[in-house]
Amino acid sequence: MNGISENFKMVAKTIFGLEEICATELRKMGAENVEIHNRAVSFEGNIGVMYKANLMVRTALRILVPIHKFTVANEQELYDKIKAIDWNTYLGPDDTIGIDTALNTELFNHSQFISQKAKDAIVDQFREKHGRRPSVDLDRPTIRLNIHIYNDVVSLALDSSGESLHKRSYRAKTNLAPINEVLAAGLVLLSGWDGRKPFVDPMCGSATILIEAAMIAADIPCGIHREWFGFEKWQSFLPYDAELWKTIHTKAIERISSTDVKLFGCEISPNVARMAKENIKWAKVEDMITIIKGDFRDLMPPEGSGTCIMNPPYGERMDKDDIDALYKSIGDAFKANYTGYDCWLISSNMEALKSIGLRPSRKLTLYNGQLECRFMKYAMYPGTKKVHKLQGAQE
Repeated sequence: MNGISENFKMVAKTIFGLEEICATELRKMGAENVEIHNRAVSFEGNIGVMYKANLMVRTALRILVPIHKFTVANEQELYDKIKAIDWNTYLGPDDTIGIDTALNTELFNHSQFISQKAKDAIVDQFREKHGRRPSVDLDRPTIRLNIHIYNDVVSLALDSSGESLHKRSYRAKTNLAPINEVLAAGLVLLSGWDGRKPFVDPMCGSATILIEAAMIAADIPCGIHREWFGFEKWQSFLPYDAELWKTIHTKAIERISSTDVKLFGCEISPNVARMAKENIKWAKVEDMITIIKGDFRDLMPPEGSGTCIMNPPYGERMDKDDIDALYKSIGDAFKANYTGYDCWLISSNMEALKSIGLRPSRKLTLYNGQLECRFMKYAMYPGTKKVHKLQGAQE
């Protein structure tokens, strides 16, 4: 690279269904030539844009810098072509390396084997040139190499994030099935919440959705609590510019705003509710979020309009009758308590969703881990027939 002002291509990895939101975030922080792909968004920018993307793009899992692309027919050709690259450009013999591999090909079956083969090619080159070789570090290597093989095309990229950006470092404790922080932020952004009206999560678990919403409302950078990023160890290609990073980090903190918006969560388990409060305190948003211990049906949101997002159990460990009854009670709670609210619910249980008993105004497809989910919007307009019927029954 000729300097920090020179633009280069990058790729933001994301979750299926969040590509548009991720692209919008990247454009807002100065990325150019933004293009949407499956679970990824490519863009261009200088090293400062790379730093900002890692620190501030809430729906990115990793920020990759592509370095090489070639075709292969077998393992030997893969080894030979990786070994032919001048790896002195990226690290030295005393540095460390980690390799992640993703396969979408019939040529190879095991990603770990490909990672091992690539490592062998790189260290063999160093051993022949220098008489010593980089060692493997799976936690915090000097460079983390990302290998993606699609059919016969091999793409190599440097991982500037180091570890997945969903690891925000504010979540000290979690419940059994915590939602990914990147997905949680994506749900809030997809909902269109304005960051000013009340926000409610009636089944908040360890409070991930609430924390992400609070950070969005106050413009708190999503990576502010992380201890490190991968680019901080780069020494050769795109060498780490500590002063530029400090400037970007400081300006991001200065943009944090005070807000009087209120967010409310409800959690039936006392232990999980305690976890939620600890995580909220760790994220430093305890002045914005109130956690109530109790059943979601007992939570009465502020009157008027607002946004509700729920991530209920999907039913993997529940009887069908129990999960259907749960989802019916969710729909009943929406009708009884959330007039004026936009109520959103994410679930992979398509059958149980029918028990909500309301017609969704939007249906979005997302993935929670390996589970294909629907993110459903139920607009609880004031004065609907169902609400009138319910009020009449209560009088």
